[in-house]
Amino acid sequence: MSVNWALPFEERIVPEGAHNLVDIETYHKLHRLSVENYKEYWASIAKELPWFKPWEKTLDDSNPPFYKWFVGGELNACYICVDRHAKSWRKNKVAIIWEGEPWENEKAREIRKITYGELFREVNRVAYLLKSYGLKKGDVIGIYLPMIPELPIFMLAASRLGVAFSVVFSGFSADALAERMNDAEAKLLVTADGGWRNGKVVPLKQIADEALSKCKTIKNVIVVRRTKEDVNMAQGRDEFFDKLMESVPQNVYVEPERVKSEDTLYVLYTSGTTGKPKGQVHDVGGYLTLLHATMKDVFDIQDTDVYWCTADIGWVTGHSYIVYGPLMEGATTLMYEGSLTYPEPDRWVSIIERHGVNIFYTSPTAIRGWMRFGEEWVKKHDVSSIRLIHSVGEPINPEAFRWLFKLLGREKVPFGSTWWMTETGGILISHTPGKYLVPLKPGTNGPPIFGVDADVFDDNGKPQKPEERGYLVIKKPWPGMPLTIFKDPERYKQVYWSRFQGVFYAGDYAVKDRDGYFWILGRADEVIKVAGHRLGTYELESALIQHKAVAEAAVVGVPDELKGEVPVAFVILKQGYTPSEELRKELNLWVRERVGPIASLKNVYFVSKLPKTRSAKIMRRVVQAVVVGKPVGDVTTLEDGASVEEVKRAYLELQKEVQG
Repeated sequence: MSVNWALPFEERIVPEGAHNLVDIETYHKLHRLSVENYKEYWASIAKELPWFKPWEKTLDDSNPPFYKWFVGGELNACYICVDRHAKSWRKNKVAIIWEGEPWENEKAREIRKITYGELFREVNRVAYLLKSYGLKKGDVIGIYLPMIPELPIFMLAASRLGVAFSVVFSGFSADALAERMNDAEAKLLVTADGGWRNGKVVPLKQIADEALSKCKTIKNVIVVRRTKEDVNMAQGRDEFFDKLMESVPQNVYVEPERVKSEDTLYVLYTSGTTGKPKGQVHDVGGYLTLLHATMKDVFDIQDTDVYWCTADIGWVTGHSYIVYGPLMEGATTLMYEGSLTYPEPDRWVSIIERHGVNIFYTSPTAIRGWMRFGEEWVKKHDVSSIRLIHSVGEPINPEAFRWLFKLLGREKVPFGSTWWMTETGGILISHTPGKYLVPLKPGTNGPPIFGVDADVFDDNGKPQKPEERGYLVIKKPWPGMPLTIFKDPERYKQVYWSRFQGVFYAGDYAVKDRDGYFWILGRADEVIKVAGHRLGTYELESALIQHKAVAEAAVVGVPDELKGEVPVAFVILKQGYTPSEELRKELNLWVRERVGPIASLKNVYFVSKLPKTRSAKIMRRVVQAVVVGKPVGDVTTLEDGASVEEVKRAYLELQKEVQG
């Protein structure tokens, strides 16, 4: 069956401000050489890093899928990110710009700027403090902090000692924190009295105390004072960070530990719809090599740049592209504590103007959220400093791309959508304006980066033809890939390497167009099978968002006796539009015209918000559970739990209309 794709496969944009521009044929020719000689290619990137000891073997592939990169090499992540810059002309350059959320009045506002010299001093002092607890190479500490500078400082201090860390996102519940700390066998927890979110204090210490009642291995807790709220302090276990630091010398120096390339840098947990969270173990040498390549090629990082990734450090995006990636390049990285629309919808763009941000890395969901408020909030601010934009976290809808490209990119700066995941460590598919830039297409992720061999497979593990949907796979090892799942190597093999023999199964549904650009269509478990035809949730949502009345949309599949599954849509309307039966019919016809007759929506529900994680991803699992009447399950990561009730209410109200 031919499908009238809603995706703009043929649309091409060449931004005025682009350099390093090449045609797609040239890119693929050069890319093919890097893939055919991928070990040599990645070795050439790794050689640009300062190693204490060079590696003896680029890739140990003797025990697949447990690959090890740059075996025999020794280095230290903290030294690469801090020491070498603090000992150079960058000593007085700003490493971190931090802005706190409170902004209602002048007295509440906080901005901190930390130079590389100051970062060097503070990281050494914190490393000295951690060492006083007897922590050593091979140990694991837990970090449960809001978006404050102490978060990257503790990460860097731990890696200075060769101590692995496991950051737990500050929006997670006590049960989620306890589960992760127990699995990681963490010996110490770093938390805070609280954090700010949407003008309210999140009681982190209270949540941590509940979790700690279930944690057997954590013996000590360091508490950072952020909100100055009164908190319970367990005698003999809990200590305030500022009090502890009073006894730490100002200019103490802790020698960075020489760690092996394949040693563990951190363990970061990913959660799915079933089973306990998976502790992804990332190494040092391979991980830093991938970040170095992508900071140069994807972000085109320059010494004069102010770089802002809007993610939370509790997620892998923050690990890789707020902390280690920018700092290893000697860049100025910006951290913002709270909601991007607090206290007004222009908070995010005011930050860009205030700090002269040059490179902006954000999520499609955030963009769609800003679209709801209209263009005027953006037009109030000077965004001329922006020279590069990328998105991350989920596929970007073409309409969201066009909106931000016009308003923030002034229709002339490169704007890419990056694909990667916690497991990959860093970006694998993206436009690369810092190396070679091919024309942009609204909604695509672009081609694979150099050295990465990606493809789209059918159910039988055969490559799909152009514009045929299938499963995204990575066919060759890459630096930055996981060493394993923490304490569960069999699960690592089963989840990622058993679906297709010898290749990494990403779990995403995708299509590759005739130019070799990849389009991610959503998670494979979010594919809807309608009468034997597979439809990705992303392509249906993209079609809906192209309608002038629609700000956001979530599409899920529900069981159908005749067709197996049929799609239903939950829609948030733009300001100025109201729900009606006429609009419902119009949207259904709109989707059918753009995707095909098979994409007929069973129902369209109008809501004012959707269940989202605090990293701004729509929780389609929750939406689907509500529609089919199943238990909603774990909603510890929801931004606003009330939205679950709203989805239920919208569904029940529509049921009454249909039945009445």
